[in-house]
Amino acid sequence: MSAHHQLLAAGLDLAYGDRQIVSALDLTLPPGKLTVIVGANACGKSTLLRGLARLLTPTRGAVYLDGKPIHQLPTREVATVLGVLPQSPIAPDAISVVDLVGRGRYPHQGWFRRWTPEDDAAVADALAATDTTDLADRPVDELSGGQRRRVWIAMALAQETDVLLLDEPTTFLDINHQVEVLDLLTDLVKQRGRTVVVVLHDLNLACRYADHLVAMKSGKIIAEGRPVAVMTEEVVEDVFGMTSRIVLDPVSNTPMIVPIGRHHAEQTVT
Repeated sequence: MSAHHQLLAAGLDLAYGDRQIVSALDLTLPPGKLTVIVGANACGKSTLLRGLARLLTPTRGAVYLDGKPIHQLPTREVATVLGVLPQSPIAPDAISVVDLVGRGRYPHQGWFRRWTPEDDAAVADALAATDTTDLADRPVDELSGGQRRRVWIAMALAQETDVLLLDEPTTFLDINHQVEVLDLLTDLVKQRGRTVVVVLHDLNLACRYADHLVAMKSGKIIAEGRPVAVMTEEVVEDVFGMTSRIVLDPVSNTPMIVPIGRHHAEQTVT
């Protein structure tokens, strides 16, 4: 296991043009843990991930990788440490699955380094881990949304970076593949000591898998910590505007959110 790299945001402001999305945000990502960011749509969670990933330049504050401002570091240096899966990645026309996943190896290659057996092994492992080996020779643009999502996750895995940031990696996936992907990310953390940060929209899966849970609202963090401490009925009400009951997940003993709609409110027992 490599020494952990430290990624943190300090006084971070992120905007699109004049529209401020994230303001004065401080976040230290626990190294060697799985951090999950949750929040309602348009709360700034994807924007925060883009800022952490150096895809969006802060208007104020900074993101620091090992104490250095990440936006001032050379791209190649960042890419060998930090892997990113954005929400809507775009593949080059007519590229095959194996070639796309292979592109995850580029940061490891100096100007003169040739493709090596290690690169082949990393690509094969990533395909196997995401159940996409049988798609290797298919063009990416002919795949279903769920297959394509798994291929992009494979590309992120092939980078073999110490820190991995993924924005909604389970979108378009059937529930069994959602669980498989989150199990896989947990393996990276527990077995390989990686630092993984995921934006998720499923609160119950977030509570089940997160070592560190970050709840966002209106561009600010309103609660963070262990899911059992963060995910209260008050936080669900505040963040999602939803009344709920929190019960114990019978499988994982983590908080499970049971929403209460208008039609069932009268039947609940307090």
